[in-house]
Amino acid sequence: MNQILFYSQLVVSVLMIILISIQQRGAALGAGFGGGGEIYSTKRGAQKKIYYATIVATTIFLILGVLNILVLK
Repeated sequence: MNQILFYSQLVVSVLMIILISIQQRGAALGAGFGGGGEIYSTKRGAQKKIYYATIVATTIFLILGVLNILVLK
């Protein structure tokens, strides 16, 4: 059981890395250097789905981490 949780958490972590990597870069970094903060944009289409998939993957990752800790005790 412990190995199943470990490998599933490993797969979800790789999925999270991929999802975070393919998200579009926003103006947040540009705003930090004094420019680009004036534009407000909403997430649409695939960008919105990737955003929500990242939230779901992160939640699953946290749940698997807690379950992994509980199984070890």
